[in-house]
Amino acid sequence: MRILLVEDEAPLAESIRRGLVGEGMVVDVAHDGITGQWLATENPYDVIVLDVMLPGRHGYDVLTNLRQRKIWTPILMLTAKDGDYDQTDAFDLGADDYLTKPFSFVVLVARLRALARRGAPERPVVLTVGDITLDPNKRLVTCKGESVSLTAKQYAVLHYLMRHPDDVVSKAEILDNVWDPAFDGSDNIVEVYMGYLRKKLDVAFGRDSIETVRGMGYRLKAQKTD
Repeated sequence: MRILLVEDEAPLAESIRRGLVGEGMVVDVAHDGITGQWLATENPYDVIVLDVMLPGRHGYDVLTNLRQRKIWTPILMLTAKDGDYDQTDAFDLGADDYLTKPFSFVVLVARLRALARRGAPERPVVLTVGDITLDPNKRLVTCKGESVSLTAKQYAVLHYLMRHPDDVVSKAEILDNVWDPAFDGSDNIVEVYMGYLRKKLDVAFGRDSIETVRGMGYRLKAQKTD
């Protein structure tokens, strides 16, 4: 497996590089966004690990530029950044996964292997779960062919659910992937937003797709279209 690591903190980059090499991976390292983007356009990689706060070119700009050039290599964002962007913004721009520092190296390796197995599908992908569609490019959601108006956070919660159809996702997973890392409110906020989505998708269209799995979390069921 060939990995491109774009990380400006040299000690951290070297630590990750040594660890990945120890796992049998081939690793190229760049310490700034310009070099990282150039390497990503000139070489085939199985996965790109991309920091957000980079000298030369912001990580989200690198991500956007690569996708605009139709380079669909899976990209995992690795950052401690909190503020201008959150995880959902990264996914909307074309990222495939996201880890926040500090992170577990074991988790990083598992995520990289999962992304490599998945490969690089043609993008942009319109997500479809049953009769719900979500177009990340246009930020457009439809149900049974009709447009559904969602707030930014409602859209973000639905986007996460649609990336894990028929899987049970916990409140903690939803909070980690949709809300800013600095959020210190109650996890009951997730229940509130599930209520909003049920009203706009299930109640409004006579469906029953958002399931509460007691003690575990929530599941978006892929109902059959009419």
